[in-house]
Amino acid sequence: MKKVLLFGDPGIDDAIAIIYALLNPQIDLVGVVTGYGNVDEKQATDNASYLLQLAGRPDIPVIRGARGPFTGELVTYYPEIHGPEGLGPIRPPENLVTNVQDYRTVFDLISTYKKELTIVDVGRSTSLATAFIIVGPEKVNQVDSIYLMGGNFLYPGNVTSVAEANFHGDPIATDLVLEKGRNITVVPLNVTNTAIISPETVNLISRYPYNPFSSLIKPIIEFYIDAYKKLIPGLNGAPMHDVLTLFALLNPQAFQSISRRVRVDASELSRGRTIADFRAKPEAQPPESLERILLQYDYNAFLADFVSTMTNRI
Repeated sequence: MKKVLLFGDPGIDDAIAIIYALLNPQIDLVGVVTGYGNVDEKQATDNASYLLQLAGRPDIPVIRGARGPFTGELVTYYPEIHGPEGLGPIRPPENLVTNVQDYRTVFDLISTYKKELTIVDVGRSTSLATAFIIVGPEKVNQVDSIYLMGGNFLYPGNVTSVAEANFHGDPIATDLVLEKGRNITVVPLNVTNTAIISPETVNLISRYPYNPFSSLIKPIIEFYIDAYKKLIPGLNGAPMHDVLTLFALLNPQAFQSISRRVRVDASELSRGRTIADFRAKPEAQPPESLERILLQYDYNAFLADFVSTMTNRI
């Protein structure tokens, strides 16, 4: 079983990742760090709290993260993709039972679990970068590994022609994490863009209402699918970027990867562009500075796992 501290900005795909983590018997979710991104930080906190309340897991802390990027600029949200409150047509109740804690809980969890803990960041990396700044790399790198959903390598972006949304949202923070972190796996658009869940798969899952999320999964993902139809006409479904990142943690054998040093461009012209040396003979780099970049995977294994997990009893 993997102990996971999940950083995110729920958001539909992040919400589905939280549900996946709660339903998957191979994951022990020890905390959710919420920040700005798909929605603002407060809404992200409410959405995470709502999902944990449905699961009957008040023991899992929701940790308030960053409200904006290091640049201090205003944040663009995406209600047309994630809905007005980030969960498609679903509105969390106002009388939430919450276990919201301040950011120091991140350090407590790292101290408690150390090498048992994996950090999975599926949102803007401002909140995670803040940990490196406050307590330093030596403390944060006590964890076993870090997984980052984001970036794109020799592959089109999804927020600009050259950049993926998470890395574009705060390129300074992401570059800091990549520079200071160790044992990092990058899960880019190269693989996540093809982690498509179709309407047929959603209908299949809805036939097995075995858990507290059964009534949410179908309307949330259907909203997401409709949003993607407008973005990419002809696409039969929507990509589960963040769920694939958790799947990668649990199923490394299902992926093909390459080890390279990764940096993120923060310049105005190509903000958020990920840079790695893909030449046949790349420049030599210290092994500890290399990130594992996932480039191909077994889609059928992912799909089977997704259906199995989302129909689990909690």
